[in-house]
Amino acid sequence: MLRVIPMGGVAEIGKNMTLIEQDGEILIIDCGLMFPEEEMLGVDIVINDFRYLIERADRVRGIILTHGHEDHIGALPYLLRDLNVPIWGTRLTIGLVDAKLAEWGLVDYTTKHVIEAGERVEIGPFAIDTMHVSHSIPDGIGLGIHTKYGIIVHTGDYKLDPTPVDGRMTDFAGFERLGDQGVLLLITDTTNVERPGHVPSERIVGQTFHDVFARAERRVIIATFASNIHRIQQALDVSAHFGRRVAILGRSMAANTDIAAELGYLNVPEGIRIAVPEIDFLAGHQVTILTTGSQGEPMSALSLMATEEHKKVQIQPGDTVIISATPIPGNEDLVHRTINHLFRLGADVVYHPLAPVHVSGHAYQDEQKLMYSLVRPRYVIPFHGERRHIAHYAKVIQALGHPAERILRLEPGDILELDGDDARLAGRIDGGAIMVDGLGVGDVSHVVLRDRQHLSQDGILVAVITVDRATGKVVAGPEIVSRGFVYMQEAESLIEEAKQRIQAELAQAGETPPDWATIKMDVRASLSKFLFAITGRQPMIIPIIMEV
Repeated sequence: MLRVIPMGGVAEIGKNMTLIEQDGEILIIDCGLMFPEEEMLGVDIVINDFRYLIERADRVRGIILTHGHEDHIGALPYLLRDLNVPIWGTRLTIGLVDAKLAEWGLVDYTTKHVIEAGERVEIGPFAIDTMHVSHSIPDGIGLGIHTKYGIIVHTGDYKLDPTPVDGRMTDFAGFERLGDQGVLLLITDTTNVERPGHVPSERIVGQTFHDVFARAERRVIIATFASNIHRIQQALDVSAHFGRRVAILGRSMAANTDIAAELGYLNVPEGIRIAVPEIDFLAGHQVTILTTGSQGEPMSALSLMATEEHKKVQIQPGDTVIISATPIPGNEDLVHRTINHLFRLGADVVYHPLAPVHVSGHAYQDEQKLMYSLVRPRYVIPFHGERRHIAHYAKVIQALGHPAERILRLEPGDILELDGDDARLAGRIDGGAIMVDGLGVGDVSHVVLRDRQHLSQDGILVAVITVDRATGKVVAGPEIVSRGFVYMQEAESLIEEAKQRIQAELAQAGETPPDWATIKMDVRASLSKFLFAITGRQPMIIPIIMEV
């Protein structure tokens, strides 16, 4: 029996990870993370629950990676510390993985196989064809997985850029060859299905850079994704053309640049790169600064510069700042706030939609139609998209003649069984999302998040009462402490009445020995009702009874 289990990446953006099982043997495609949503207060990242794999460790034959973005490789250390299995990936992808594993001390314990796009690899019972795909990071691949029940095609993240910066186009012929052999299942990127037409070429961003540099009289600061090696290459090339030296800010930007240059994916003109302190010894028209922070992240280099908190670089009037990205949904306010701060400091800011400073790495609708037409699958799983993307993709390929019942709208953890002709859901695996907060993995539950949201919205009120253990009589208090609810010096009458309510509840107890658990619940209920009636807010109320 052939089973396909998307652990993440369906009906969501991020946590991309798919299991292919043939007669009990397991192949893992990607192992990504997801960045927290707005309501996940204090959470650093979100990963998949790996218990299903750890319990079947003897059946896992390996992991193959489509490319080096965090949403495809970022959770590998969390898996590999408990499941030592080999990894296959292209040179740049493995280079980025090595840097990540080095931080965890796992490099020497992990077997890695470097592959080239176009190569066929054997992982357990799976023969896998690899096809190069254009994306916003070099060395991406799509997969043609040969099983005894049929071929599964996984596109990876792709676009059909006709003039890619590195000259390597998506391998149309490779996908078409698989289509000619007959494809059982297509797992396809749907991120940009709502956008008609084709993704503009990455090269138009380079032309925008050229135009901006031509009129810039002082420093040019470019903020982009640290993984967008093609964008970094164009920034280096245009800087060299205009006689500028380049400084790099941001740990991830510097690390990715070093790795890409060392592996030959980035051509750094000799002598162009300078250390950050050297900026102060050059005239403004001689300097380009490459930095992180294109999404307005509060602690990123660009955000710190915009708020005048960066220790090494300050924005100067006349600087030109290019934000070479579009805001990820949910980050719009952060990005706009950063832009406003930059304008306040006298910078000229170039951003989308004022200029074509960014193009997507994901195929638009017409490109997705072409991919479907090349592969001609029996079944389709719309992947790498939210439910709205899945719904739109279904409409697009139904218009091309694909039967609606063969579009499989899965949720994370669903088990899909295929036998060559039929496909059916066969339950779900135990799992779900695991939230990582600092060093804690999985100890932040939805209950904890709910409490954090409650605290962020209405604050906290703590009532402390000291009682005699023997008699149950109040010895001291109640004392009330408030944080994030009211400013106590300006709410004395409110606090005083709250104390009286607590005393009334204690007086009604009248039980020897008192049932303190019940009294705490009564105090909490009485205060909650009273405070909501007066303020319209419901702080988290914590009664503390101390026995002496």
